[in-house]
Amino acid sequence: MAIRDITLLGDPVLRRRAEPVTEVDDSVRELAQDMMDTMVEAPGIGLAAPQVGVSLRMITLNLEEASGAIINPVVARSSRDEESDLEACLSIPDVQGLVRRPSSVVVKGLDMDGRKVVLKAEGLLARCLQHEIDHLDGAVFLDRVTDPKVKVFHRVEDPDADEETYESELVTIAEVHRRFEELHAAKTAAPGA
Repeated sequence: MAIRDITLLGDPVLRRRAEPVTEVDDSVRELAQDMMDTMVEAPGIGLAAPQVGVSLRMITLNLEEASGAIINPVVARSSRDEESDLEACLSIPDVQGLVRRPSSVVVKGLDMDGRKVVLKAEGLLARCLQHEIDHLDGAVFLDRVTDPKVKVFHRVEDPDADEETYESELVTIAEVHRRFEELHAAKTAAPGA
């Protein structure tokens, strides 16, 4: 299908509650395939439709335990016990933060044929589902970070290195928002944007 541009933090579509999919038709299936292709190319393990600029309630996953698209997903049940782990996001590249989430969830939705699906998930799959469903509600992982600062990575130019080298800095969440707002403003102000 097609690789789509990933929407970055600062774009209003990431802060809107996405609309439910009313009919699973060929256009929805095409969007799902585009999302899968985009996610794999990025590379990532999850992607929500708002992350490709489409305000619909649909996510894609690419994990060993589950791969494919879920339409209109909802967390039907979550565990009381929680776990903290680092999260990152394709819409907020080069940023990581510690997020506390329920360690297991039950998610209900529809598959690409419009049939009901129920996923019982724990560990990374549970975290990924919650992260992507947050996108459908206009939230990003920075909204749930438990520390006052997050890690931002920068590529270091080193012609002698065999592979890409990165260094990191700790910055406030407000600073991350500011940087992405500036990036979005510059992108939308550019001719042809």
